[in-house]
Amino acid sequence: MYRKIMDFLKTWKENQYRKPLILQGARQVGKTYAILEFGRMHYENVAYFNFETNPGLSDTFAENISPGYLVPVLSHIAGQTIVREKTLIVFDEVQLCERALTSLKYFCEEAPDYHVIVAGSLLGVAVNRARFSFPVGKVDIKTLYPMDLEEFMLALDEKDLVERIRNCFQTDTPMPSALHEKAMQIYRQYLVVGGMPECVLQFAETRDYILVRHMQDTILISYLNDMSKYNHLNEIKKTRLVYDNITVQLSKKNTRFQYKLVKKGGRASEFENAIEWLTLSGIVSQIYRVQQIKKPLENYRDIDAFKIYVSDTGLLCAKKDLIASDVLYMGEELNDFKGGMTENYVNTQLTINGYITYYWESERGAEVDFVIQREGKLIPVEVKAADNTRAKSLKVYMDTYQPDYAIKLSAKNFGFEDQKKTVPLYAAFCI
Repeated sequence: MYRKIMDFLKTWKENQYRKPLILQGARQVGKTYAILEFGRMHYENVAYFNFETNPGLSDTFAENISPGYLVPVLSHIAGQTIVREKTLIVFDEVQLCERALTSLKYFCEEAPDYHVIVAGSLLGVAVNRARFSFPVGKVDIKTLYPMDLEEFMLALDEKDLVERIRNCFQTDTPMPSALHEKAMQIYRQYLVVGGMPECVLQFAETRDYILVRHMQDTILISYLNDMSKYNHLNEIKKTRLVYDNITVQLSKKNTRFQYKLVKKGGRASEFENAIEWLTLSGIVSQIYRVQQIKKPLENYRDIDAFKIYVSDTGLLCAKKDLIASDVLYMGEELNDFKGGMTENYVNTQLTINGYITYYWESERGAEVDFVIQREGKLIPVEVKAADNTRAKSLKVYMDTYQPDYAIKLSAKNFGFEDQKKTVPLYAAFCI
């Protein structure tokens, strides 16, 4: 299956200022597969080392972490010669070996012509929670997310539809109604399946939602295991409580995160470490309210007002135990959850595209779902689950801040009027 990360990796390989690369991301998003497939396509051989399946590897790094010492030893362990510029060296689950991460500094300084990529599911947690000697300034860092809707469509062999969507997005020209309906159907399939590569592959091959759900449940169990295995003992229960409660909060009319909904009398001091763990692990993302619409938005965020979205809509549906037909036909039983689920989907697509998302709220309660910096401009993004696109809050925002234009995501076809770019939900990946 095509992954956009391949284009980034190719650019990294060809960059004369290339440094060892850290590829981070949540468990099961396809880091190892992407790296090994890239190595197979662009190198003579790949020397792969996994610190989870081979714990004894850490002893090698305990002795000496200079490349001059490590490369011959690693060649012996891998059973193949590691050659400068022709071999891709891969350290997987590197968060389990602090010294391996530190060694990247010396590969950068002493042996830059060795190509090294390291991957880790819980790198953010490890670096922030342990006394890591992180190689600041000596590494390139990239985050891999689940597959977006474009990658999902390509996996379903819908390349022509993707090109048509991109063209209509650029020109604000409506899609033919039959193709619009088809793309909306695929969008709803994506909500159920999500972007975890194994789930997408299984769906592409079988179209069996029950098999996909079994895989999603397995991934959710692995997340729970990580919470127990790589978390402080007194934080495990709190982390699980917060994670379980996110789906509840997304069902509320106001999806702003509230500690009191996690536990009666709950406070920030009790649960902030749990939220940090989930965010650093890549399982969820935390988006803050901005108090003023000025650059840089980061300077005007309200650290006490935020929303939490999960990293994958398929896992969200699995966690909520929604059956496929509930989502595919958007039954009335889903009315309370539709808005939060759609917001969650849009946030994942914007995050995958590299945006840092915020939301805005006026003193009188008008709220715009997302504010992003796009092509140097601060742009409001309004999200509607259906084709009802009346947005009073967006009008308040536009009257107050006079943005160049606004983006309205809904079930409606492409268009542009009154400084509002109307974009169907399936085209969020174009933003």
